[in-house]
Amino acid sequence: MVDLTTRYLGMELSSPLVPSASPLGRDLEMALRLEDAGAAALVMDSLFEERIEEEERRLERFVLEQDHGHAEAQGFHPIPTGYRSYQEAYLERLARLKERLSIPVVASLNGITPGGWVELGRDLEEAGADALELNHYYIAASAEEDAAAVEGRYLDLLAELKRHISIPIVMKLGSQFSAPVQMVRRLEEAGAAGVSLFNRFHVPDVDLQTLEVRPQLQLSTPGEALTRVRWVALLRPQVRFTLAVTGGFHRWEEAAKALLAGADVVHLCSVLLRKGPEALTVIRLGIEQWMEEQEYDSLEQIRGCICYPRAIDPASWLRANYIDSLESY
Repeated sequence: MVDLTTRYLGMELSSPLVPSASPLGRDLEMALRLEDAGAAALVMDSLFEERIEEEERRLERFVLEQDHGHAEAQGFHPIPTGYRSYQEAYLERLARLKERLSIPVVASLNGITPGGWVELGRDLEEAGADALELNHYYIAASAEEDAAAVEGRYLDLLAELKRHISIPIVMKLGSQFSAPVQMVRRLEEAGAAGVSLFNRFHVPDVDLQTLEVRPQLQLSTPGEALTRVRWVALLRPQVRFTLAVTGGFHRWEEAAKALLAGADVVHLCSVLLRKGPEALTVIRLGIEQWMEEQEYDSLEQIRGCICYPRAIDPASWLRANYIDSLESY
């Protein structure tokens, strides 16, 4: 029997397969199905500070200010009995997941203000989250802001949250840092429990008829996984904390490559949205069968065995790969 036990943010998991933040985490019955399919932990969908602020603005406008200049309107739109805000509903859902699931539950937070990150982080910890994933979505669109300032945003946020909450914090990073290895090292030194590589920042599309800029959602493809595998291979010998990969992991083959490169956890999303929780079982069985065929007994034996510089040809992770790829066409 192959031992797939791994460590994730200081917690021991039965396997490295963890559903990442997605709509699947909103439903308790779906979460239970994911656990039955072999999920070793669950990352909830993100709690968005913007949605909380928008809800508060609407409440202020349509309920609390309804009688301004119109006294007869007082009481016309009272707050419904049993009304639950978006934030309250999220926290209640987190509490229910913790009550029903036997696996760790990681809350995902997407904030926009320093105070919001801290206040909501404390609320999530109090509601029972085992860890907190920071889904920091920031577009550096100003010419006045340099790379150091952008990186400082992440480090300052981590430091502030560390002062107010005690559960492990994992930073979900995008792929467009100029020096990813140094950035990850600095996050580890600042007290992060791990990083998740890489966040898929959805980009808008342009309607050529109306010239409107519209949001679009595209699920990942297996080809995206290789970028994550490469950076984990470069990071593994240089950091000690959790390295998780997310984006493009649809089959057991991609997951196995990430583990060989040094990942502790493989997050699954698009494949579960397309095929349901059963896809997780298929991936796990594929990894187990491959390990048995290769006569591996545990995940510990293979994790990081092809990372840089332990690969047969370490230069293949670097520039040599670029040259060889072009010349081999």
